[in-house]
Amino acid sequence: MRFMIIVKANKDSEKGVMPEPERMGEMATYHEQLAKAGVLVDASGLQASSKGWRIRYSGGNRIVTDGPFAETKELIAGYTIIKVRSRDEALDWAKRFPNLAGSGKECEIEVRQMFELEDFEPNPAIERFREIGVGTQE
Repeated sequence: MRFMIIVKANKDSEKGVMPEPERMGEMATYHEQLAKAGVLVDASGLQASSKGWRIRYSGGNRIVTDGPFAETKELIAGYTIIKVRSRDEALDWAKRFPNLAGSGKECEIEVRQMFELEDFEPNPAIERFREIGVGTQE
């Protein structure tokens, strides 16, 4: 089972303020623990939304809107993907995730289970995804 731990953006992350070295050290320690346990799949921080864009689909049209985006509560500052045996194991790891804002400050993460190809009814499209290695647990 794969889970994505989503780090929610805030005003500081959207301004490009980097976490303090102490927070980065805590994140490095946490990710080292994930790696040693063999559950770390991927992790990365994301640049501010001012460096990104959104594409909205409307009928046959694609409308591109450049960032920044005002609602920081809807934005993501980073993520960690883990592969574990159960929801409880994912919850245990998520509870250990460091507070990037610092002790006693507000910070939010969200954890979502990812789909696996086995979750879908077999069909030719799913087999195409399997052939290119997308959506697999390996």
